[in-house]
Amino acid sequence: MLVIARDYSRLLFVIARLTRVKHDFITPAAGVRRASERVIMKTRYTVALSMIAGAALGAAAIQSLHAQGKSKVYFISESEVVDRAAVAAWNTPVQQAIKAAGGNLVVGEKVVAVLGDPPKRLGVVVFDNADKAQAWLKSPGREAIAPQRNQAIKIVRQYIVQVN
Repeated sequence: MLVIARDYSRLLFVIARLTRVKHDFITPAAGVRRASERVIMKTRYTVALSMIAGAALGAAAIQSLHAQGKSKVYFISESEVVDRAAVAAWNTPVQQAIKAAGGNLVVGEKVVAVLGDPPKRLGVVVFDNADKAQAWLKSPGREAIAPQRNQAIKIVRQYIVQVN
């Protein structure tokens, strides 16, 4: 007579093993390996996403620092109109000369006083930096249209304002 077991635990184990479904026969080490592979893959995705987020954040920081480094410069000219017809003829060449120098011209004749006397006419030219504004003052384009300017307007005051 063959003794299977003194207690029936060994017999129950064999019966349980024989009645299990095919996929239940995965060795315990394989399950642990799969779980650890999932953890490793999650870690890799986390690291990759962190690197991408860091690169995006760094690019945004550099862009904001770069934008802070570019302060605009305003060349402001206060003037009075001498001859209205000459002003219309002078506007086209001065705008072309300013664009060639890298500026953008804005002119206003309706200036409202808040405190003190307002200028009669105000011209604002926006430049990217102070060097371009200084170059505009000494440019041959500005010198060439100076006689037309003197017939059209009388300059009261001019100054450069750098804005951070």
